[in-house]
Amino acid sequence: MNTRDSGRQAQGALLSVEELSKQFSTRRHLFGSSGKRLTAVEAASLEIQPGGIYGLVGESGSGKSTLARCILQLVSPDQGRVVFDGRDLCKAGTAEMRLARQRLQIVFQDPLASLSPRRSILQTLREPLEMFDATRRDRWDSRCLEVLEQVGLDREILSRLPQHLSSGQRQRVGFARALLTRPDLIVADEAVSALDVSVQAQILQLVRDLRDVHGIAFLFISHDLAVIAQVADQVGVMFRGRIVESGPMEAVFTRPAHPYTRQLLSAIPDPDPAVPFRSVTSAGLERGTEEAGCVFAGRCPEVMERCRRARPPSIPMEPGGRHRVECLLHE
Repeated sequence: MNTRDSGRQAQGALLSVEELSKQFSTRRHLFGSSGKRLTAVEAASLEIQPGGIYGLVGESGSGKSTLARCILQLVSPDQGRVVFDGRDLCKAGTAEMRLARQRLQIVFQDPLASLSPRRSILQTLREPLEMFDATRRDRWDSRCLEVLEQVGLDREILSRLPQHLSSGQRQRVGFARALLTRPDLIVADEAVSALDVSVQAQILQLVRDLRDVHGIAFLFISHDLAVIAQVADQVGVMFRGRIVESGPMEAVFTRPAHPYTRQLLSAIPDPDPAVPFRSVTSAGLERGTEEAGCVFAGRCPEVMERCRRARPPSIPMEPGGRHRVECLLHE
């Protein structure tokens, strides 16, 4: 691990999200007043250690991307704290957030959509340097070459436009752009979902290499539990705005405690063609603030009447509380 992380490891988590919530208002009609408020994230908490990879998994609409945007302060949370290296970003001023964003970067899902079609790769890579390293223009090109080497790309692509690259090359450029500011944490939001399986494997290996060689921590977001299994140290399973199970990857995968986690695991395709594919049922129900019980009660095959009346507490599944679940079956 990079030596810059040794001091932080002793101090604890690099990123700590504490009871973070976010709601959005809906409108009854185009010019009408606001309707009900929908909960996108509810009381979410997680920690990422220096050099750690936290895998956040859940189906589409579970709140993963909203949580990521609240962490990055691209969306302001309604309540909770986002503590990055000891500083609460929810209370940070403009100057403090500017410094934080040098160390907190994001890689988006669609590499083509996140790159300007009219700018060469060199121009694209220079953009973060123009913002954060404007006084050292003489070193820009050498820094661009340095990050290209880190992500396994040749310098010949610098003059190309994004549409002239393969999908895997474009996503590597996205990682290279994130690396330019020498971040401590990268949020990878569905960074492999638009790629074919062979390219996915290459990008996942790149993530592991960036962690192992450069000590960079990751919040790795995916709807695919099989992808998370290949890359994460810690796992959080998100459903309808809540992290319903979390813990070390091995514990969550070998001893899944929440019925939703077990559904996700059962839906991972088996390499044996004789084993039928089992999909995960869509959430179907619109979430809102009026629901009092467990968010999974409407789909849970083991639901009890009391599950519909009160939110389950966060229950430790082992001494030390690293593996936790929100489910009354384990109360």
